[in-house]
Parts: sequence; structure tokens; C-alpha cells
Amino acid sequence: MKVTKDLVAASATPIVLGILAEGESYGYAILKRISELSGGELDWTEGLLYPLLHRLERLGHVESAWQAVAGERRRKYYRITDGGLAELAEQRRQWDTVVDALKKVWQDAGDLGTRTARPLEGLA
Repeated sequence: MKVTKDLVAASATPIVLGILAEGESYGYAILKRISELSGGELDWTEGLLYPLLHRLERLGHVESAWQAVAGERRRKYYRITDGGLAELAEQRRQWDTVVDALKKVWQDAGDLGTRTARPLEGLA
């Protein structure tokens, strides 16, 4: 299954802020965590992640600092700010609303695999 670009884009900010709420991290580790959380279904690239991290930093939701790691290159670590935690809470509230609405409409629709579409009255 491939998750559409629209859905990835819509969920990117709360996913990254949620991961950083677990603790500070660097780009490659964030990408690994996204893959892990999604069972490998979300396969983000650096081209998606880094522009998002830079935007979150400009908005004040994330801070970054370069850190030396013994025997390795320096890494840029990101951490969530108080403003980022507030944004994460708001994002979660909005996503809870969307998920609840989807659950209700899917429950009301019943078994989608066995239903057929009906023409609109007056249009058939």
C-alpha cells in the first residue's frame, strides 16, 4: 500500500512534532522512527523531512544544535519547544476530530466492499 502524497503532507507536522516530543533527535533517526511507527508504510525521504524541520524551526516549534558524536560526523539535533508542544496539542485536537468523523462515516457506510453506488435521485 502506498500512502498518498496529500495524506503524507497533511500528517507530516504532527508526526515529526510527536517524535520530537519523545526526545531530541536527528534527521536519519527521525526517518527511521517514522518507518518504524508505520510498519514501513511511510518511507519518507530527506527531501521531505529537512524542509519540514526548517519550516518548524522558523515557526519556533523546533530548535536545533550541532553536536559532535564520537567517531562520527557532527549531527544536527532537533528538539521541540514549548511552542511546538502547544502546536502538537492543537494538531492532535484537529486530527482527533478528523479521525472521529472518518470512523463515524465509515461505520455508517457499513461494509464498503460489498456496496454499490446508487445514482442520485433526479439525476438517473
